[in-house]
Amino acid sequence: MKILHTSDWHVGKVLKGHSRTTEQIAVLAEVVEVARAERPDLVIVAGDLFDSAAPSPESTRIVTRALSALRGTGADVVAIAGNHDNGAGLDALRPWAEAAGIGLRGTVRSAADHVIDGRTAGGEAWRLVALPFLSQRYAVRATEMFELTAAEATQTYTDHVARLIDALSSGFGPDTVNLVTAHLTVVGAKTGGGERDAHTVQAYAVPATVFPSGAHYVALGHLHRRQQVVGPCPVHYSGSPLAIDFGEEQNNPSVTIVEVTAQTAAKTRDIPIAAAAPLRTVRGTLDDLSTMDTGDAWLRVYVREQPRAGLREDVQALLPRAVEVRIDPEMLPGAGTSARAAPRAGRSPRQLFADYLDSIGHSDDGVRELFDQLYEEVHSS
Repeated sequence: MKILHTSDWHVGKVLKGHSRTTEQIAVLAEVVEVARAERPDLVIVAGDLFDSAAPSPESTRIVTRALSALRGTGADVVAIAGNHDNGAGLDALRPWAEAAGIGLRGTVRSAADHVIDGRTAGGEAWRLVALPFLSQRYAVRATEMFELTAAEATQTYTDHVARLIDALSSGFGPDTVNLVTAHLTVVGAKTGGGERDAHTVQAYAVPATVFPSGAHYVALGHLHRRQQVVGPCPVHYSGSPLAIDFGEEQNNPSVTIVEVTAQTAAKTRDIPIAAAAPLRTVRGTLDDLSTMDTGDAWLRVYVREQPRAGLREDVQALLPRAVEVRIDPEMLPGAGTSARAAPRAGRSPRQLFADYLDSIGHSDDGVRELFDQLYEEVHSS
């Protein structure tokens, strides 16, 4: 059978206040075109369909249309909730999804609800364990379906995830393509750069040994970098099909195609997704920036000029796609040294603000005068 593995769409994500809706639509349209060309038997979307637990109507429309279009290629489609998604909200869409022939799993319910069986047009049987993201506080609640003892209930997040996957995969057989999809961090995997830190720290990282050796392929979401993780079976992150933030500008957005049978090992290949504008970090003086050809990339700019009022506007006049402008750290006073902070006791707000401007090398008298004017207005009203 053939599988298309994708994850971490993050529909609704903005970049430093700038909407990327047009790009997100184009990226998902390209994913659908890949599905039309490759004709997979199964599409797995491994979580974080949305960037927010309260997606806008427009974001919901984009995601549901993309899932419907993927189903329209003839593939079975299964999508699970990630840590950015509202699991209960996705469950509320299940009547629509089931009518459309789409498997949608938002929260952990009964064990049987998370084992999905299917058969390809060629007659190959497959079984998929579909495990949405579990926060630590809900991990125990999810495993209560297995009648935990008091001692078991106090075990670690890893113990609970391992117990869930072990129970759900107990029906894997020798004549079936056995699959797992989950949204979590695996020990040893590399973050992509734009993930939510609270859900990638060590307490949320599980070893690859939680996955059964009898699985032919594990399709993971959560980390935005395309990678394979060493484990008892093939364990893969597809990565995000577009760079989410500037920490991901070196990633190569793609989807993963998997070909496997019950008797043969999974073979994978990546298909690039190029519809989104790239993200780039550039450095230089205003003169340097004026000569740069940055195309349609979104830009993070480290400008090599002394701080002054209007500098950001000057940079954006040269580079309209600059969404983040910072002073190059090397241009700041005391770079590479640990300067002591000036004492605050007994100093007026004007003096403290002047100290701050001095500390960052900001010598524009107009800014000081504007502060004095605003300070007078506030205290005279």
